Formats: sequence, C-alpha cells, structure tokens
Amino acid sequence: MYAFATLSDLSSAMDAGQVSAVELAQAAISRIERYDADINAVCAADFDRALDAAKEADNARARGASAPLLGVPMTVKESFNVAGLPTTWGMPSFRGFTPTEDAVTVTRLKKAGAVLLGKTNVPFALGDLQTYNDLYGTTNNPWDLGRTPGGSSGGSAAAVAAGYGLASIGSDIAGSLRAPAHYCGIYAHKPSSGLLPSRGHTPPATPPLAFDRDLTVPGVLARSAADLSHLLGVLAGPDESTLGVAYKLVLPPARHDELSNFRVLLLDTHPLIPSASSVRLALTTLAEQLSAAGVTVTRHSALLPDQTDTARLYMRLLLSALAANYPLAVYEQLREAAARLDAKDLSLAAERTRGAALSHRDWIAADTARAVHRERWRKLFATFDVVVCPVMPTPAFPHDQTPDQWSRRIMIDGTAYSYADQLVWAGIATTSGLPATVVPISRSAEGLPIGAQVIGPMNEDRTPIRFAELLERAFGGFTAPPLLLSDSEG
Repeated sequence: MYAFATLSDLSSAMDAGQVSAVELAQAAISRIERYDADINAVCAADFDRALDAAKEADNARARGASAPLLGVPMTVKESFNVAGLPTTWGMPSFRGFTPTEDAVTVTRLKKAGAVLLGKTNVPFALGDLQTYNDLYGTTNNPWDLGRTPGGSSGGSAAAVAAGYGLASIGSDIAGSLRAPAHYCGIYAHKPSSGLLPSRGHTPPATPPLAFDRDLTVPGVLARSAADLSHLLGVLAGPDESTLGVAYKLVLPPARHDELSNFRVLLLDTHPLIPSASSVRLALTTLAEQLSAAGVTVTRHSALLPDQTDTARLYMRLLLSALAANYPLAVYEQLREAAARLDAKDLSLAAERTRGAALSHRDWIAADTARAVHRERWRKLFATFDVVVCPVMPTPAFPHDQTPDQWSRRIMIDGTAYSYADQLVWAGIATTSGLPATVVPISRSAEGLPIGAQVIGPMNEDRTPIRFAELLERAFGGFTAPPLLLSDSEG
C-alpha cells in the first residue's frame, strides 16, 4: 500500500508506527525483484546496506530523532558517486571503477535519513535520449516495455514510475531529467544553474572536483510536486568544500499560493520542429482548464526570446560542452567538418557541428549572447510568472538503437524529423540556466503519458514547483502505469 505513497504519507505512517523503515525497504526491494527483470531500471543494487540504513532509521525514530527523509527509500542515478558502488556512466572500460566517497548530493540525502536502494541505469557516457549500454542493457518504459523511458536519467524515471522508492536524483544538460519524467508520467525539477552542487557527479576515474560543467545541473524526480519541493530543500545550497563552512540556502518563496493568481505564457509548438497532435491537444486542454480556473493564460508574447535564435545558441553551447571530452581524433574530424560548413547554413545540425569546434573566442561570443537572452527572460518574468510548454515533441517513442544517433529520426504525426532537433525544448530553459518543472498533464490515445514543462524565473525555483503542485491539486497528477504496476502492494 506504500509503493506509490508521497513523502508526507510515508513519514506520517512511520511516525504513527503503522510501518517501519525496514518494512518499506523490504517492500521496495521485493518490488524491484518482481518487476525489474522486465524494466531493468536498477543497475547496481545495494540492498544489504539499504536494510542496514533502514534499521538505523527505525532506531533513530525510536530515540525521538527526526530528519527530512528519515527511513524513506530512494534510488540514485548511476553517474553520481556512491562509495562502494560502481560509477561507470555506462562505459564498459570503467567496469571496475568504484569511488571511495559520495557525491555531495548523495551525502545530503544520507544526512537527511534517506535509505538508498541502489543506482539506476544510464546511456553510454550519459549521451542519449534513451537509456541503454553494453554493461547494463536496455531500460524499458513501465508504460510500454517497447518504448524508451528517456535518457540520460531514464533509469531513475522508470524506477520512480514503477514504485521503486519515493524518488531519485538525476542530472540534466539536454532534458535528461525532463524528458524521462515526461515519458514516464512523473514529476521532475531541473534547478536553476548552480543551485545544487555537482561535486561527485563526475566522469569515472576522474577527481570529484567542485566545479560546474556548463549547462549541466543535478536535479530530482518524484511522483508529486510537493516531494520535489521537499527534496530541493534537502539538496539545494553551495558545496561546503568551496566555503569552508556549512551554509543553508534560503530560496525565495513561490510568487503565488493560489492557482488563479498566476500569469501564464503557454506555448505548444516550436518554429523549428512541430509538436505531435497529442501534445498540442494536451496543452490546449490544460490552457482551457487554467482559464476556467481564473488563470490569466497568454498564447503569444513579443517578450519571449526568439526561439530560433535560442535553439541555435543552445546547440552551439551544448556541443561545445560535450565535445570537450571527445577523443582527439574525433574532435579533429569535427573541426574539419566545421571548417567546410557554408556560412549561410543555419540549420541546427550545422550549429551542432560548429559548437563541437568552437574556439575560446567564439565560445565567449556565445556566452555573451546567452547573457542577452537571460536579460530578455528577466524582463519576460516581470510580466509572466511561468512559461508552460512541451517537454519533447512526442510521447515516449519506440526503442531505436541505431549506432549513429545523429542519423536517427523521430516520427511526429507520421513525418520524420531529426532526432537531435527535438532537443530544442530542452534548450528553452537550459540555455539561460532557468528552473523548469515537469508535471504530468494527460495521456495520448495509446495511453502514454504527456507532461508539460513549467519554466520559472532564475533562482525562483519554488515558483514553477508550486505551480505544478497547484496543477496537481486542481487537475490530478501521477497515476501508476497499468501495464505491470497497477497494484500498490508493498
């Protein structure tokens, strides 16, 4: 009965003696053992230590101790260091690498009393909108095993949707939290840039240094917006190693506590790639529901930064960040390809090639353009409180493991488009480092989840999360995938 419970439900039940942390951990482990042969979300189980942590949580509660996540079972994306568990990023060459210290976010979860069940699957080098690799195999979507749960936090999203604990932590540079949440029918929050520390979310066998990779942020996935808020409170704040002292960050409160007070700019398609009819219908229905609830909903605004320019800038910055770690031979090939591009070619594919070979001078120019976009967003959020838009152009798509992912295509209402171009919806928030919350709003004719992306003002993360919470209260939120998981035992 606790498989899909919220944090409030679990904490209240444990406080009342209705269930113990050990019983919750055992139920979650049983659930993983029952379903994960089909879903394959958990790639590195840590059940013995989880049960030990649950026993300690029960003992602590019996002593009268309290903590925000005391005794609550969770999972962690494989790319975060957990002492004693492998960190491979899905790369077979790092099969034997085991870090000796936890990532900062993992340390904070443990300090808050969380019981960590294990680590969740990722794509090779975290570099795909799907989740599969030669070490751990393919993770399947709990709503349809023939479809992807997304990537790169696909294992975490599938685990949360399947009831493998309350929540999970993941990371996002190209929708890696948001797309999996959308595809799996759960909630996720991509924080403002720099809000959560990145130390220990580190490529395998490299030092866990305290620095932020451009565009990349850690974040959280859960089955309710309120749980996102609680988790953000546990995890947010600067890395103590950079300050020398512990420091508690106080985030600004949400702009509003009533749904009708929000001023919403709602978008349903992008100038460079269409949205599927199912996604447009879901957003149109949401707009109608919001208007009926007294919300001010606007469909167009000149204040919005030009989305074609944003997409082009995002592709340059994204590939610049990714290509910095490419092997030298691959990087040289990309430099040569960039030199051959026609200056008039402004396609997103061309921008990705240019981005992979950006000089420092060109990167500074791109970063300056990003500052201009941030200022445009600042002015927009003086008029609007949130921007609501698609997470991806389609619901979850069938597995496609074509080796050259840049040649893959995504089908949108029967027409093929570039697989990589769908990342424009990730870039709308990521380029300027804005917070974005994903909330499930509907299902397609095939029964697949459809989410909305709620973008908020910089460093006002509580505003989009609160809006998502109010949507959940007014119109409903997470529902369990019916394929295998409609029961709620455990």
